[in-house]
Amino acid sequence: MKVAFCGNDNPSAYNISAGFLKNVCFLDALNLVPHVFLLFITFPILFIGWGSQSSKVQIHHNTWLHFPGHNLRWILTFTLLFVHVCEIGEGIVSDAQLKSRHLHLFLPAIMGFVAATTSIVYYHNIETSNFPKLLLALFLYWVMAFVTKTIKLVRYCQDGFSFQQLRFCITGLMVVLYGLLMAVEINVIRVRKYVFFTDPQKVKPPEDLQDLGVRFLQPFVNLLSKATYWWMNTLIISAHKKPIDLKAIGKLPIAMRALTNYVRLKDAYEEQKKKVEDKPNRKPSIWLAMYRAFGRPILLSSTFRYLADLLGFAGPLCISGIVMSFSNETEDDILKTNATSANYTALTSGAIYPVRNSTDPFLTSTNFLKTAYVLAVLLFLALILQRTFLQASYYVTIETGINLRGALLAMIYNKMLRLSTSNLSMGEMTLGQINNLVAIETNQLMWFLFLCPNLWAMPVQIIMGVILLYNLLGQSALVGAAVIVLLAPIQYFIATKLAEAQKSTLDYSTERLKKTNEILKGIKLLKLYAWEHIFCRSVEETRVKELTSLKTFALYTSLSIFMNAAIPIAAVLATFVTYTYIKEEPPTTAQAFASLSLFHILVTPLFLLSTVVRFAVKAIISVQKLNEFLISDEIGDDSWRNGDTALTCESCKKHTGLPSKAINRKQPLRHQLDSYESPLRIPTRHLDIDDCAIKVTNGYFSWGSGLATLSNIDIRIPTGQMTMIVGQVGCGKSSLLLAVLGEMQALEGKVHWNRNRYSVAYAAQKPWLLNATVEENITFGSPFNKQRYKAVTDACSLQPDIDLLPFGDQTEIGERGINLSGGQRQRICVARALYQNTNIVFLDDPFSALDIHLSDHLMQEGILKFLKDDKRTLVLVTHKLQYLPHADWIIAMKDGTVLREGTLKDIQTKDVELYEHWKTLMNRQDQELEKDMEADQTTLERKTLRRAMYPRESKAQLEDEDEEEEEEEEDDDNMSTVMRLRTNLPWKTCWQYLTSGGFLLLSLMIFSKLLKHSVIVAIDYWLAQWTSMTNNGKALCSTEEPARKTCYVAVFSILSGAGIVLCLVTSLTVEWMGLTAAKNLHHDLLNKIILGPIRFFDTTPLGLILNRFSADTNIIDQHIPPTLESLSRSTLLCLSAIGIISYATPWFVVALVPLGIAFYFIQKYFRVASKDLQELDDSTQLPLLCHFSETAEGLTTIRAFRHEPRFKQRMLELTDTNNIAYLFLSAANRWLEVRTDYLGAFIVLTAAVASISPNDGPKDGLVGLGLLYALTITNYLNWVVRNLADLEVQMSAVKKVNSFLNMESENYEGTMDISQVPKDWPQEGEIKIENLCVRYENNLKPVLKHVKAYIKPGQKVGICGRTGSGKSSLSLAFFRMVDIFDGKIVIDGIDISKIPLDMLRSRLSIILQDPILFSGSIRFNLDPECKCTDDMLWEALEIAQLKNMVKSLPGGLDAIVTEGGENFSVGQRQLFCLARAFVRKSSILIMDEATASIDMATENILQKVVMTAFADRTVVTIAHRVSQILDADLVLVLSEGDLVECDAAANLLLKEGGLFTTLVKTNK
Repeated sequence: MKVAFCGNDNPSAYNISAGFLKNVCFLDALNLVPHVFLLFITFPILFIGWGSQSSKVQIHHNTWLHFPGHNLRWILTFTLLFVHVCEIGEGIVSDAQLKSRHLHLFLPAIMGFVAATTSIVYYHNIETSNFPKLLLALFLYWVMAFVTKTIKLVRYCQDGFSFQQLRFCITGLMVVLYGLLMAVEINVIRVRKYVFFTDPQKVKPPEDLQDLGVRFLQPFVNLLSKATYWWMNTLIISAHKKPIDLKAIGKLPIAMRALTNYVRLKDAYEEQKKKVEDKPNRKPSIWLAMYRAFGRPILLSSTFRYLADLLGFAGPLCISGIVMSFSNETEDDILKTNATSANYTALTSGAIYPVRNSTDPFLTSTNFLKTAYVLAVLLFLALILQRTFLQASYYVTIETGINLRGALLAMIYNKMLRLSTSNLSMGEMTLGQINNLVAIETNQLMWFLFLCPNLWAMPVQIIMGVILLYNLLGQSALVGAAVIVLLAPIQYFIATKLAEAQKSTLDYSTERLKKTNEILKGIKLLKLYAWEHIFCRSVEETRVKELTSLKTFALYTSLSIFMNAAIPIAAVLATFVTYTYIKEEPPTTAQAFASLSLFHILVTPLFLLSTVVRFAVKAIISVQKLNEFLISDEIGDDSWRNGDTALTCESCKKHTGLPSKAINRKQPLRHQLDSYESPLRIPTRHLDIDDCAIKVTNGYFSWGSGLATLSNIDIRIPTGQMTMIVGQVGCGKSSLLLAVLGEMQALEGKVHWNRNRYSVAYAAQKPWLLNATVEENITFGSPFNKQRYKAVTDACSLQPDIDLLPFGDQTEIGERGINLSGGQRQRICVARALYQNTNIVFLDDPFSALDIHLSDHLMQEGILKFLKDDKRTLVLVTHKLQYLPHADWIIAMKDGTVLREGTLKDIQTKDVELYEHWKTLMNRQDQELEKDMEADQTTLERKTLRRAMYPRESKAQLEDEDEEEEEEEEDDDNMSTVMRLRTNLPWKTCWQYLTSGGFLLLSLMIFSKLLKHSVIVAIDYWLAQWTSMTNNGKALCSTEEPARKTCYVAVFSILSGAGIVLCLVTSLTVEWMGLTAAKNLHHDLLNKIILGPIRFFDTTPLGLILNRFSADTNIIDQHIPPTLESLSRSTLLCLSAIGIISYATPWFVVALVPLGIAFYFIQKYFRVASKDLQELDDSTQLPLLCHFSETAEGLTTIRAFRHEPRFKQRMLELTDTNNIAYLFLSAANRWLEVRTDYLGAFIVLTAAVASISPNDGPKDGLVGLGLLYALTITNYLNWVVRNLADLEVQMSAVKKVNSFLNMESENYEGTMDISQVPKDWPQEGEIKIENLCVRYENNLKPVLKHVKAYIKPGQKVGICGRTGSGKSSLSLAFFRMVDIFDGKIVIDGIDISKIPLDMLRSRLSIILQDPILFSGSIRFNLDPECKCTDDMLWEALEIAQLKNMVKSLPGGLDAIVTEGGENFSVGQRQLFCLARAFVRKSSILIMDEATASIDMATENILQKVVMTAFADRTVVTIAHRVSQILDADLVLVLSEGDLVECDAAANLLLKEGGLFTTLVKTNK
């Protein structure tokens, strides 16, 4: 066929006798001019790129949107491109009807398309290089294009064309679009004045883009990049080279920061508050406030959602059109009619009235849409648009949800800082409730926002779907729709049951964790007493309950999955069977596949609806809780802390609403504090300024109950002096301090502050530490001053403790750090108060947890020297009356009133009785002092700390060395191996997980999955055969009418039934397999840990082991099974779809190769980035939650110090860090989904084109089938990748658990037969230690070297030596807790290494240094094996001097022991341990520094009991004070693992230079 611009079958085509403008062909040529002009001008500029060099402003992002009307221009250009595509299509289809090629019908349109694309590329480059003058070229192009198109439109109007002709409509649209683009261009000139004006406008980039830290560019990039997340490419690809960290994701843009959103939400909330001020019974509405602050983006997102949903219906309609075009082809050959040239001649030569009949090359839109190729392209474009809108809708809701969460967190935090103390202490608002608000309620609201657009988009989607179905199939469609609607409530029921099951699972797992935690804390004791199996069983029992509720959870999960898969099958079955019997004929292929596709669309909203409704209910409850919290009582306003104003009870009531000052205080800007303190800085009237720092007159204070806790308080606190507050326990000393600080409610009276109340350095009675380094805890936000810091740490004797910590004062302490003892915590709090540069210092009982040496040192160095030198006013609450002589002023309290006030001299003269009472108390304290001088608690605390620290440190050192070696190796490997590891899927771990569920279940799962998907494909294939049987010679059923119908319906019903059953079977097998795997993994883990060597517990932090039982077990229990189910389902769906399409249209396989490669790279890059971002999101969440709970605990301290602004700032930073991680994670998910959706659209396009192509193509049934499956692929491709990424993250839990499973257990087996060991062994208690060598692990140095000793039956033996000499190692050797690699210990003639471990440990007794009790009853603690009678237990308690105390408890032996025995004192706990050892009745007792942590009185009891009750038994005492073993029968003195002296104590003391003598002299 020859090609000519105007076609060569028409000689008059080039005739211009009637004038140029009458010739259509000439007009089409004229239309080419603007396009060519634009290409001619812009290409050189684009290629030279010199525009980019002339940027005036240095800016790091090339995403600066300079020109006004930016988004409108992009939208108009995209619309223009779409119209061009239609124009090209119209031209090609028209041309196909003519004899020869007429290029003028489509060539100008193609050129227009190229020019429009070039225009937007050109514009983008000019915009990023900020060179507006070059926009003139575009302006000229729009003008020329507008003019040429207008001429053409006018010509059509003259020729009498109407809107029926597609070409006329297209031309009209073009004119409008070019006109609008021209207007946009004029607007740019008007605003930027870059031409025709003398003063061009200068533009500054947005503040965010000037900040190099902002990496989140979504708000600043152009529209195309916004829609496709193109700007994320660099981050996602860079994740391959190095992991994404917080630095890589940078800061949040200003508009998304918590502070910005907090101000928005707070203003809206204040507005609501004002509305209800005069209506006492109404509460301000948080819903309205949220709508005010965040309503607009939600509306925008909903609009996107509606557009996406409506475009979603293009799929079924296009499928039906394409399939119909097939069946119509055979009937009438519309497209191949012979066009007579006469008509055309008349047209081109300028006849006014063209003849319109079927040969007319001017198409109507209906004819145009009957063309299969056109429908394929339209389907492709609709899919692209639908997916873009959908992802945009998701993104906007997620961003808004994150903004809302940030605002709510800031609101909760600000409220929390103003909560009245009584609220927290009286339990109206517990810490748990506040933590729930932060961790749960805000997230519920965020999730509700995510799902919000679904609430109003779903009903529209459902109604549209039903209407379309009704149009396709008539009444029978309603049957199918009814099936779906009736089954939806069941979904809701299942969803609520799921939530219940999850709650009960949570309760059981909390209980299990508590038990596991106890086991791990007391593991040493359990092993020494051979009780580990008893406790292990108790955990297993709880685990069984937890698994039962997990089974319920799994059942409902699988039911939910089953419903989702089975509903569409059931609906389709009902519909088609009904249709066949009503209409007496099967539906056509077009009807069948369009309705199938519609059913798939309908199921999703109905499935989601139950979830959305559930979240809506939760959100309503969350808002109620939030509202209660936000309107709860606050502490009084600050102004009353000044002498000028007094706050009476009435004003307090007035202030609970909303004091004007409170609003100011809540603004997190620091200067606010200064601005509202300034008016108060006037010296107070009624005081001599220098005399009094604080004065309280006629004060009545309450903890919010209305009853005065403190009454009739009249006190003064002199400036620059030390005031002591003394009195009995509970007389209101601490309350007085808090009342002065304004934490209590003042019922009457005034607190006057001299000048003004600045910050007060306050150390609370209960020490409060931050999760930060020691140094940060002491400096507490003040600038670091080395000299002052050293003075403070010395005064509080913290230096020795700091030296023990692995990183000195840079060690993290607190919840996440290392746990310090009470005394160490208290000293850090006192140090904090001393370090602060404040005039007033309040110390609330700082000596309570300190021993006498430390108290004295602190008093002398810290208080009398350091504070006095600084001339600071000190108020000290204390019980230690011996310090009274140091006080300048004393306030004695009794029962909430002041008993006496004055100097010690005043009291001595005025109240002799009180003075005498104090004197007797002082004498008693002095006696205790002398006793106490021996018991040095501090050295003990340090020892405990060292024990806790050093094993870890040595492990850390080992790890560091390993890491260094690894790093060196990695450098050689050039990072490639690391990256390979990051991109590889953990196949090995997956296999371990799957096999731990058992091979039977695994094979069942795989088989049922494959079978299910085969059946589902078979259902659709059968449908294709059935509906296209009319055009098909060989039918699958008999050709006789009634029989044929019955046959098709029967097979279809059987297949559908099988499909529904298999859906249930597969979802159940996956869940069941997951449960079995979880059960086995936990069982193995628990048994492995319990049987692990003690060294493992010394070197592995407790938190790490607990994590395996909490977080990791939770992931294995609840998260892996659904992920695995979803992954296998979506993968198999995609594979079966590709199989079907390839079967229907074999050419599709060719296109599959590039698509497959693209998919491989997308998932590869995404998985790595997603994993990093998920870890970042998880790791940034914990500090935020900790900061909240920390603040709630330390409210009084923070408020006393006046550090609220600093804490607010910190909270905002932590919130923003967490939000940016989450925002990037959701943007990465959008990045992936847009790409996989576009891939899906390409699959649909290739499948459609391949099936339409004229080679002897498939029959219409298979075409429909292929297209239906191609459409489902778009939904499932991104799920494959996201589930893969999730599974990869979740598998790390299995990997961590497995790493513990490879640990070596202790050797429990013995070489001797149990029957060879006598029942009552060891009866005598004779011990021979022969050449004993002991080490902790094979690779470590020996801790005991060749120790030889002989202990006679019944001897009392003492072992002593300096710290680290191997005393405790020797005691552990008796129980084979350490590795005896040479020598042996023989007890009563039997070598202990040959006896089974359980037996050995159950026959010896030990009392450890740390008294350990377990939660349960007293009976359980003494005898968990339940072997003893009550009389034996009472006897043991009597010996341990505990009988009377236990008798007085409710329940006696069954009295409750709380976790760790917290409800007993340390001394009582140690006595219980003694009773426990006595119950054992073993002839050998080992005491490992048992008296170290108890007071003298208890120690005397212990010593006495050991001498009497254990008179006939062998007792080995490891002494931390030599004085304990001076009367022992035999003393072993160890030094660095060697036994240096061994004799009776009296003999050893005769050796002048002996080690024992030295130890006794230095009293070590």
